[in-house]
Amino acid sequence: MILTLSALSSPIGELELACDADGRLRGVSFGGGASRAMRREYPGVEQVRGETPQAVREGLEAYFAGDLSALNRIPWSLDGAVAADGFQARVWRALAEVPPGVTISYGEMAKRVGEPGAAQAAGVALNRNPIPVVLACHRVVGADGAMVGFGGGLERKTWLLRHEGALLI
Repeated sequence: MILTLSALSSPIGELELACDADGRLRGVSFGGGASRAMRREYPGVEQVRGETPQAVREGLEAYFAGDLSALNRIPWSLDGAVAADGFQARVWRALAEVPPGVTISYGEMAKRVGEPGAAQAAGVALNRNPIPVVLACHRVVGADGAMVGFGGGLERKTWLLRHEGALLI
């Protein structure tokens, strides 16, 4: 597999994107680190620098411009990832089902993927999410609504949730 790395400016800083030859998003990193993350998730992958595929670029730009449903139009894939199966992947895929402006707890996420009581493991899976923003791990908060855990930093998580109109405590 060949992944093309590109950069995209956004209101939350520069995003480094990794996309496959079919234009599907495979990774998002905040200001760098995509190359390392993609080597971890897709060992042996070849990486090249290039342009962001149109559908990915337009989807992210539309989302940041206020079209919250645009994330649903961005093509993405976890096929071939080290963690493409099992608990982590179930958590990642479940993120796509949490609508903009809605937050759920880590415990609720664990229940949604069939592992009640695995809130801490859900947190670990969310921390390894290769496609943050698009697979919206920023929508998962502490049981008391506290803003905890986000690989891009809590200031980005807060910005994303406010952008989506989520109620913040």
